[in-house]
Amino acid sequence: MRDILINPNVRDFLTSLADGDLNIATEFVWIIIATALSMVGGAIGGMLLAGKDIGYQFSAMLGALFAPAGVIPAILLGLAVLNLLTNY
Repeated sequence: MRDILINPNVRDFLTSLADGDLNIATEFVWIIIATALSMVGGAIGGMLLAGKDIGYQFSAMLGALFAPAGVIPAILLGLAVLNLLTNY
């Protein structure tokens, strides 16, 4: 594990991720993180909304599948706006 963190490429990537620099690699990481968090939130929301009606597992699965449909375009638009604001 220590060898991975000492690698200059990994260190530069983690530094740019922590500093808030927007490049293609950090944007992909933020999209993956946002998608995973939206899936968790969608599963919880699905269980709260329709758990008793259609079952907790099925509603969690549907919520986890439908939540990224609204989050991914919003994240892409937000990253594009942030990229424009940091360049000007």
